[in-house]
Amino acid sequence: MKPTIVWTKIDEAPALATYSLFPIVKNFLKYANVDVEQRDISLAGRVIATMSEFVPEDKRINDELAYLGELVHKPEANIIKLPNISASVPQLKATIEELNQKGYNLPEYPEEPKNEEEQRIKNLYAKCLGSAVNPVLREGNSDRRAAKVVKEWVKKHPPRLKPISPDCKSEVAYMDKGDFYQNEQSIIAKKDGALSIRLNGKELTKMENTEKGDVVSASFMSAEDLREFLLKTIQEAKEKGILWSIHLKATMMKVSDPIIFGHAVEAYFKDLFEKYKDEFEKLGVNPDLGMGDLLKKLEKSDKKEEIKAAIEEKIKKGEPDIAMVDSDNLITNLHFSNDIIIDASMPPVIRDGGKMWNKNGELQEVMCVIPDRSYAKMYDAILKDAIKNGQFDPTKVGHVSNVGLMAKKAEEYGSHPYTFRVAEDGVMEVVDSDGNVLMSHEVKKGDIYRAYRAKDIAIKDWVKLAHERAKLTNTPVVFWLDSNRAHDANIIKKIVEYLPEYLEKEPIEYHIMAPELAMKWTLKRFRAGLDTISATGNILRDYLTDLFPILELGTSARMMSIVPLLAGGGLFETGAGGSAPKHVQQFLKESHLRWDSLGEFLALAESLRMIYNQTKDEKVKAMVEAVDKANAAYLENNKAPSRKAGEPDNKASHYYWAMYLAEALANSDNKELAEKFAPIAKALKENEEKIISELLAVEGKPADIGGYYKPDDEKAKNAMRPSKTLNEIIDNI
Repeated sequence: MKPTIVWTKIDEAPALATYSLFPIVKNFLKYANVDVEQRDISLAGRVIATMSEFVPEDKRINDELAYLGELVHKPEANIIKLPNISASVPQLKATIEELNQKGYNLPEYPEEPKNEEEQRIKNLYAKCLGSAVNPVLREGNSDRRAAKVVKEWVKKHPPRLKPISPDCKSEVAYMDKGDFYQNEQSIIAKKDGALSIRLNGKELTKMENTEKGDVVSASFMSAEDLREFLLKTIQEAKEKGILWSIHLKATMMKVSDPIIFGHAVEAYFKDLFEKYKDEFEKLGVNPDLGMGDLLKKLEKSDKKEEIKAAIEEKIKKGEPDIAMVDSDNLITNLHFSNDIIIDASMPPVIRDGGKMWNKNGELQEVMCVIPDRSYAKMYDAILKDAIKNGQFDPTKVGHVSNVGLMAKKAEEYGSHPYTFRVAEDGVMEVVDSDGNVLMSHEVKKGDIYRAYRAKDIAIKDWVKLAHERAKLTNTPVVFWLDSNRAHDANIIKKIVEYLPEYLEKEPIEYHIMAPELAMKWTLKRFRAGLDTISATGNILRDYLTDLFPILELGTSARMMSIVPLLAGGGLFETGAGGSAPKHVQQFLKESHLRWDSLGEFLALAESLRMIYNQTKDEKVKAMVEAVDKANAAYLENNKAPSRKAGEPDNKASHYYWAMYLAEALANSDNKELAEKFAPIAKALKENEEKIISELLAVEGKPADIGGYYKPDDEKAKNAMRPSKTLNEIIDNI
């Protein structure tokens, strides 16, 4: 059986790019005896599969996510996973609306279920919310780093970072009481068996498949303390004359963080919510869904104009001013919860000189509000470092790679089924099968409670991977763990237990530090041009693999993300650049896609490398070498897409990469491949002017792809493959 690479069909910009790139990859790789197939795990695809009972029979599709969920447990798994939408409720509702316009007959999303059937429908849709994909596919721990060729290229073409003043007033604000950090409890499971989560003795859910050795933790955030903290920071930002901005992870933390976000919305627009309380209740306004959803519901209100005017006045008046997502349209970062994703919103604060955009479209100093201390103190440390020591120089800094504890839905990212807005005052407990109370919290109605775990098998593999990376690269590894935090303290016990086994074979330099101290230590090395491996839990993995790449590479999309699966296969993620909705908006307007497929190119190289290590097939080896050379040529010749319509975009990038790949194969030591690809390389080179002309001819005009969340395949393909000359060469390989 031929090795097969699964190329995921996903959303937005990378989905559009795939229409152009996939035919190139598939046609080239067939001569290396490698098959490439697509599997649809887009938000629309997941909705259609999950809600199949409502979908007309002729429109039903297979549950491809379930298929891939089984595949990752097999040694032959080889998946290239592009960024997908981590769906918020507004995005889910927009998808449902679009699909229904296409005849899918889906029920509306019931925000507040009125009966059992509506609750059942809401529970079904919940499977599609947040990062529903990643926990299923990431059956291994994460190895994220920059390819050597990328790091070298960046030193010649550094990203632009704005200077930061030593007088900068920007700061990170976090709670000093009542947060998840303070209230956390943790145990190491002493036996196998499901754990019960109870409120006042009544079971809410079970944590199944808990095994001896697993680290299980639980905590809560006090709603009262949160509210007090938010109002305090709003007042302080006003007094200091700086912007106010909230930063959360409301997509991955799809139950807890939207609730925190809702508190932020109500706190900033406090007067508005008090004045129009009755009207908002009548309209079914839910602050957790943000001001964007509120404005949409206002369309049904007799007081629409009055309330809209009040919102606009609040934003314009400020007191304090609030950070903006879209200054031109007065869209604040309280518009939708997916607009304030912390790993995407905090790195630009550093990059832009410690500032965010204000209502006038200008950069301004800001109070970055990150309620929970668990990770806020890390961002506080880097902001203070940048203010004290000045902006980072991408031509001189070292490289910070990451080994992340991700497997088996590790830590808070696996907490969704065990997260609750507390329904009544009382006691939340985690109880074992014998009735022993393992953890207990006194809570009040409205508090945010969550439980989570790290599987013992995942922790051991993570420690092994960290040791392996440190050994291979002769680079120190730092475990970012806080001994004063209950969960981290138990993870440290595991490191102390498992690491000596590997140290006996090969000593390495390693350290265990609380995140803020680890940040300070790493930054000292980073500024000195020294490399460091950060070994972190699941959330910090996510945060750091956006933060450092943006500072040293300009974008997280230039990182390689390799997940060695526990079963022996591999998951290769194409950087952490998100699905880039703004790129799609530009494409629909101008037929210009500025998505950079470098992440796809790098992932393909690693995917093929795994196949070669498994098969020792000489053609695969030749293809790996050729892809590496094509990637280097792509960077050296600066063929990344332009940002402006009328200039070469993603489609042109794919053409040049295909040409470099064909040229590398034409000069390969593998005679069969060299003979096959010599005329292809010649045809691609000789027709450069014609192909580029055909690609540019469509630019500046609107593109019709037949749908946003579910494009029409034929229309999207035509929009992304407008060069007849290029298509004939590729399709006839």
